[in-house]
Order: sequence, then structure tokens, then C-alpha cells
Amino acid sequence: MTGSGLVRILGALGRFCIQGVHAMGDGAVLTMRALGHTLRRPWQGRHVVLQLHALGVGSLAIIVVTGAFTGMVLALQGYYTLAKFGSESLLGAGVALSIIRELGPVLGAFMVIGRAGSAITAEIGIMRVTEQLDALRMMAVNPLARILLPRILATMIALPLLVAVFDVVGIAAGYLVGVDLLGVNAGAYVAEMTAKISNHDLNGGWVKALVFGFLIGAICTFMGYRAEPTTEGVARATTRAVVVASVSVLVMDYILTSFFL
Repeated sequence: MTGSGLVRILGALGRFCIQGVHAMGDGAVLTMRALGHTLRRPWQGRHVVLQLHALGVGSLAIIVVTGAFTGMVLALQGYYTLAKFGSESLLGAGVALSIIRELGPVLGAFMVIGRAGSAITAEIGIMRVTEQLDALRMMAVNPLARILLPRILATMIALPLLVAVFDVVGIAAGYLVGVDLLGVNAGAYVAEMTAKISNHDLNGGWVKALVFGFLIGAICTFMGYRAEPTTEGVARATTRAVVVASVSVLVMDYILTSFFL
């Protein structure tokens, strides 16, 4: 590789890093400005409730289906793994801990990103294309308080609740497969599960869901708010929001897991 080629590669890498840092700073400032309107009049409670219905209730079906099949697959795979060591009674603890600690928050966040996060970005991006945000400013309505804040708060509230549903459905589905289909003793399944799960595990799952909800709301609203006011720009912003939010969830999952071990 020639010297000029290496310089171009390093230059492109440097520009990419600088743009990434700039976007992170811009997103953080925009999110903090939006959250700063939480306790200011006019209250946005009605809009938060509307977004909770759109994000939470709208994502409930996919959460239930994903949680059920996740629990079933975990029970199926876990049984044949534990059977090699004669430890089938630990199936309940394995399924429950896997779902509560990791799969519930992470897979629940992914489903919300795909179902609701992309819709948030596209909706706000279309508002930019149709100049609805400018119209709100002309009517002395702050778009950060009316548009961004309710969606950020709604994702922070809705995701922990959806993850709780995911956990319950996944554990119940794992019980059905493990006990009714594979013949694991029901008492041993429940006893090992209740003995191995602690408040530390539950709190870790709740904290992850809350942080993931904040990340999804902040990233998706920022991408939509800063999208280019064209149809192509909205499409790129929506794709970028899904990718960035998904990667951010995985990175933050590792960081939080290291704290809760």
C-alpha cells in the first residue's frame, strides 16, 4: 500500500470518528434539552400516555410471541444439555436466569426497536419533511417538549413493563415444554427456579430495561429530528436509528452485566 493510500484510509477513519463523536454530543445535548421540559408547563402527560399506548400496547403482541418461543427454545436446548450431566432438575433455574438476566431485556429491546423505534424515527422525520416542526415553532410550541419528550419518557416506561411480560411468558412457556413435553418434575422445576433467582437478578433486569428504553427513545428521536428533510433522508435516518440503537443496546448490555455480576 502506498503512502497516499494509507493517508486516505486514516483520513477517512478520522473523519468517521469525528462525525461519530459530534453526533453523540449533539444527541446528548438534544436529549437533555428535551428532558429539561419534564417538569415545565405545559405538562405533557396526555401525550406521554398516548405514546405509551402506541409503543407499549402496539408492541405487546410481538413481545408475547417472542417471549414464548424464546422460553420454549431455551427449555428444549437446556434439557438436552443438562441431561448429559443428570441435572434436569436445574432446567427451571437455567431458563429463568437466562431470560431475566439477559434475553428478556435484550430481545425485548430489539423487538421494540424494530416495532416502535423505527416508527418513531420515521414519524419525526416525516414531520421535518412536511414542515410540521416549523409549524409548531410558529405556534409557540416547543417541538422538544411536544414531540421528543413524550416519546423518550414513553419508551423508558414501556420497555420495563414489556420486559416483565416477556419474562413471565418466557418462563411459563419454558415450564410447559420442560414439564409437560419433556417430563421434568414440576416440583423440582419450580423449586430450583425460586431458589436460584434473587432480587439481585431481578433488579439487574429492571435496570437494563430502563437504560435500554432511554437509549432507544433518545437515539430514535434524535435520528428523526436531525434527518434530512427528504424522503431518502428519512429512510436513511430510520435505518441508521435501528442499527445504532441495536448496537448501543449490546454495548450497554455488556457494561451493565459487568456491574451486576
